[in-house]
Amino acid sequence: MPTVDTNTKTDALDALPDAVAAEAFRRLVRHLQHRHDAQNIDLMGLSGFCRNCLADWIRDAGFDGDKEAARELIHGMPSVQWKATRQSPATEEQLARMQESVAKNAKADAE
Repeated sequence: MPTVDTNTKTDALDALPDAVAAEAFRRLVRHLQHRHDAQNIDLMGLSGFCRNCLADWIRDAGFDGDKEAARELIHGMPSVQWKATRQSPATEEQLARMQESVAKNAKADAE
């Protein structure tokens, strides 16, 4: 089981070879492209991240493209097309779950 060194804030993920991490990331993205029934709002409500977060994270990691290019890479199509063909309107319940989840992210980030 991976351990976290609280003195250096590193964990076993840092020792994972980049090629392995990259392959796992690509598999995750392709899985999410296939499972468009998993709405971003539901991903946010459950896990505190969504496809758009992944697009932001690749930009933070050094992707040269702009926000739209990053989203197109993650969605597998332009985001305007994604929204028109894959995204349904969020319900009040979904929005509430997302707000609770985002609050958990903020709390974890503060620790």
